[in-house]
Amino acid sequence: MSQLPPKPESATAVQRRVRRRRGARVSEGLDAIAAEVPIALVYNGISFAVMMATPEDLSDFALGFSLSEGIVASADELRIDEIAASLEGISLQLTIPEPRAAALEQRRRNLQGRSGCGVCGTESIEAVLRPPPRVGGSAPIRVDALHRALRELQGRQPLNALTGATHAAAWADGDGRVALVREDVGRHNALDKLIGALVATGHDPLQGFAVVTSRASYEMAMKAAQAGIPLLAAISAPTALAIALAESAGLTLIGFARDDGHAVYTHAQRLIEGEAQPSQAARPHARKAMESKS
Repeated sequence: MSQLPPKPESATAVQRRVRRRRGARVSEGLDAIAAEVPIALVYNGISFAVMMATPEDLSDFALGFSLSEGIVASADELRIDEIAASLEGISLQLTIPEPRAAALEQRRRNLQGRSGCGVCGTESIEAVLRPPPRVGGSAPIRVDALHRALRELQGRQPLNALTGATHAAAWADGDGRVALVREDVGRHNALDKLIGALVATGHDPLQGFAVVTSRASYEMAMKAAQAGIPLLAAISAPTALAIALAESAGLTLIGFARDDGHAVYTHAQRLIEGEAQPSQAARPHARKAMESKS
């Protein structure tokens, strides 16, 4: 994937006046609000998707979306020509090989994506329910590594700490050390940004796992499997279709991943339950469990 010169940055948070009531006290002031703007993904001059998203980490978004949607198979098949901001939104001008563009035309979307829906506007059931490649073999993850990643993620969401309105997707290594975090108003977008960052920085998907601050929908499981991520842990519930896809794709799917526990729905052999080995340092007691986000 080719690199661009620094792009014009849009604010990820804006200030708006608000009247608050706390008990009997009413006050007025300014509040930090997460930005949400239309992001158009334009391939070879043809608009394929318009997603409502947070206007940051857009190179990661372009790459991650292109990979997780199966538009390209590798980063070197995508060139980012321009990231252009206007009053209406932001346009990502992308170039892909002609055979990829021809295949994309067969499953074109007439869509206006939404932050809560990663498949809005898809024209056929087959396009939505495409089978992802099966996830490769990977080393097992200890349960203490999963919960270490959950704790670290709590302190790695600056935009959500400021606005309370964004999801996050994190990548952790096999020991649970969080290496990458991406935030967005849309849970699918956050995961796409993480996938893009994962590939751009040269991380091997099989050498760690992903944690997301949302429910585990079919689309989230699809994106993780498409990217070759072996384990996806969500702090909220999975859907039945996500479980079915994860089972068939070899993806370990975990829901209700909190400080005090978790639920493993598929391929439980990849998560080692039980106490940490004596050689591992004791972990500090976790803070209050993360609030579930839909």
